Amino acid sequence: MTSPTAALLVRIASAFGMTLSTLIARAEMQGGGVCRKDEQPVWQDPATGYVRRHLSPATQMPLELIRVSLPAGAEVDFPAASYAFIKQQIWLIGGRLDFTEGDVVHRLEPGDCLALGAPSDCTFHAPGPEAAEYLVALVRG
Repeated sequence: MTSPTAALLVRIASAFGMTLSTLIARAEMQGGGVCRKDEQPVWQDPATGYVRRHLSPATQMPLELIRVSLPAGAEVDFPAASYAFIKQQIWLIGGRLDFTEGDVVHRLEPGDCLALGAPSDCTFHAPGPEAAEYLVALVRG
């Protein structure tokens, strides 16, 4: 069985007016107030090795928490359309992350937290030497 790439899933989610996280959660989760670690949907991009764990329970709350591991040297691009319906912040847990937002590059170190601005094309890049581990907090609406 093959898995779609992050770029393809973002296009599908955008076509339905939802975030990538919502698309994955709806496909893999049952409802409930607690989402145990072994029940959290985990998805890996076959093209980059990017691993995305959806932490939040499936609720009607507009907040979603996602933990991401981006391998050293890997890069993932997301079009502005994927940010059209959300506001988000990125908190770097470990490693380094170069986050390009439009024409601006934010070089994040562990503990740094970035609030994204208006929707623009974005690139996540883990320059290494280790993977970038980060939390994405997003609010729909």
